[in-house]
Formats: sequence, C-alpha cells, structure tokens
Amino acid sequence: MITRITGVLVGLNESCATLRIGGTEHEVLLPDLVRRQLQQKLDEEISLRTIEYLEGNPQQGRLVPRMVGFASDAEKEFFELFCSVDGVGVRKALRAMIRPVREVAEAIEERDIKQLSTLPGVGPAVAERIIAKLRRKMAKFALMVATDLPDSGDRDMYMEAYEALISVGHTPQDARSRIDTVRESKKKYKSVEDILAQIYQNLRN
Repeated sequence: MITRITGVLVGLNESCATLRIGGTEHEVLLPDLVRRQLQQKLDEEISLRTIEYLEGNPQQGRLVPRMVGFASDAEKEFFELFCSVDGVGVRKALRAMIRPVREVAEAIEERDIKQLSTLPGVGPAVAERIIAKLRRKMAKFALMVATDLPDSGDRDMYMEAYEALISVGHTPQDARSRIDTVRESKKKYKSVEDILAQIYQNLRN
C-alpha cells in the first residue's frame, strides 16, 4: 500500500491533483480542504500522505484503484475515522471535508448537529451517527497538536492536560481555549502537572 507520494504538482482541479513522478503522472483525489492548500504550489514538488481504495462494483468486475491525498497525518487519520461511520464512505467524505479538521472535530465533540449538517452530503441523520461514533475520539483533532508540535512528548502532555481539564468539569471548548493560551506562550513544560499549574495560575490572574 502506498502511504506517501512525492512529485511535481502539474495539475489541480476541483476533485484531484496530478503529480508527475519521473515519466509517470499519478492522479490523487483530494478533499477540498487539501485542494485549497495546494492552489499556490503548481509546478512545485509536493508530498502527500495517502490512502488507497478500490472503487466500483466487485460483482461486475469493475474495480478501479483510487488514491486520496492529505497534507498531514492528522488529516489522513481524521478522514479514515470519518469514512468509518455508517452511511459515509470515501466519496461522501471527500465531498464533506470542506472545512479545517479542527473545526469539524470541534463540532463533533460539542454535538453540534446543525453545524455538521452544513457539510455537503451530511444531513441531520448522518450528523447524529458521526457524533455517536466519533465524539470520544476527537480530542486530539480538536486541539490539532499533532500538526504544530513536532515533539511527541509535548503532544502527549498537552493531550493529558486537556483530558484532565475535561475530567474535572471543563467543557471541551473551555479546555481547548486554556490549552491554546498556554501553548501560545511558547514556554517549555516538563510535565502535565506544570501545564495544569500554569493554566490555574492564569485563571487566578
């Protein structure tokens, strides 16, 4: 299975990118949130994380291999979770993902059916299924620490701090806000306890 593809971006339309690798061109399907990130990169070398799937009717023997591309591992992981919901699948997920992962994850975590229902192809019934299946898996996507903290130890500490705040009664939105404030200070913390101490010091100030 191909999990990453690197080549020169020679074509980009509403649904896919074309990458030239040596003498071969490869078509990679894209969610809209990824397509927008690539608009200024034509004729540049890019690298995409990828998943592969077969499209078509296996009973008729008409299966076409497809590749879907993402700018980050977090986007790829979120997409795979989104596809796992009954009634979604790859094609519907491709149409639906028009907003940043963090924004959609926040809506799922906060059980915002109205907001999710504005995504293309996602009505209230599908939104309810998405929330039921994914709500407890959204914390790291709502924080999006995976994309802006290169050190895995830092990521784990902030995730644990976030979960600790939730466990003592903070709402997901409030917990994210307080974690973001601490992260923006660029200060290095040695432990989860240090992060929580800073958060509660900020509350007292």
